Amino acid sequence: MTDDTKFHHGDAPETAPIVEMKNIEKHFGNIIALAGVSFDVRPGECHCLLGDNGAGKSTFIKTMSGVHKPTKGEIHFEGRPMSFDSPRDAMEAGIATVFQDLAMIPLMSVTRNFFMGREPTKGSGPFKRMDVDRMNQTTMDGMRSMGINLRAPDQAVGTLSGGERQTVAIARAVHFGAKVLILDEPTSALGVRQTSNVLATIDKVRKQGIGVVFISHNVRHALAVGDRFTVLNRGKTLGTAKRGDISPEELQDLMAGGQEMAQLEGSLGGTV
Repeated sequence: MTDDTKFHHGDAPETAPIVEMKNIEKHFGNIIALAGVSFDVRPGECHCLLGDNGAGKSTFIKTMSGVHKPTKGEIHFEGRPMSFDSPRDAMEAGIATVFQDLAMIPLMSVTRNFFMGREPTKGSGPFKRMDVDRMNQTTMDGMRSMGINLRAPDQAVGTLSGGERQTVAIARAVHFGAKVLILDEPTSALGVRQTSNVLATIDKVRKQGIGVVFISHNVRHALAVGDRFTVLNRGKTLGTAKRGDISPEELQDLMAGGQEMAQLEGSLGGTV
């Protein structure tokens, strides 16, 4: 099904991966959600993971970000075996996830959403209080670095577009030291203009040396920003292609072919 002239397994990396997943399996009772996934992301790279609903994308995200422990396989972070006990451990190490349903409070300001429990303070004892001026300046600077000029830092998040809210979440992750940024379907609910803004933001993040894992079922959006492309189907990766080595049509066919094979197997009772 895959064309070996297009797909490369085990290419020598230009730089060492920040995160490397090797033959990851994740079982939930009798259900095998991931069945031998290998995937890595390098500094300054956007590695796109493509797959339709049910391909295993959500389990993959949760396994990479410390929510689930793999049943089998190894995850290495900066060259060392990684075993996070919680998403907080992963965040503190530098793996940040921006989920599709953004964890934001619409009526609160952009600044409060930007810090969300990590507000800097000034003074001490009974005089300790939030350093609002520093928070506002950090937020404005962080958003400007991603190409968005806020009207004011106390602007309510609910007044921002979907693309701008994605950018708040991305800028927040970058500010708090993300080395790897996992983006879960960041463009799925956006219009054309907002999508292009988010893709431009991803490009800015890459240029800061951060590894981006872009998870999507939209081949066009992935090709606009990705350096490498891995297709996930029924909990397995079908190989990894570099930019320029595979056409949009071939990538789409690979995703569609995997789904058709799954349906065929189902209709024939798994005899294929």
